[in-house]
Amino acid sequence: MKQVLSKIISLYQRYISPDHSLWAKAQNHPPYCKHFPSCSEYTKEAIEKKGVIIGLSKGFWRILHCMPWNKGSYDPVEKQEKKHLH
Repeated sequence: MKQVLSKIISLYQRYISPDHSLWAKAQNHPPYCKHFPSCSEYTKEAIEKKGVIIGLSKGFWRILHCMPWNKGSYDPVEKQEKKHLH
């Protein structure tokens, strides 16, 4: 199932995505997505690292945060944990 979803996301990125698609690259514009990695890349990575259910959930949650008033940021799937010194 992971491979099927990964392939679907790759097809989306290649033909439809405003950041990754062939037509977007031909326009030579700055990235449309405010987040890094983009939502589609984030979802693909989350599925690979966390599994289908959690990966899709994380991807859906990320897409919900893609709003006009959100300024975006670097948001990796696996965040580094803060280490506390005792």
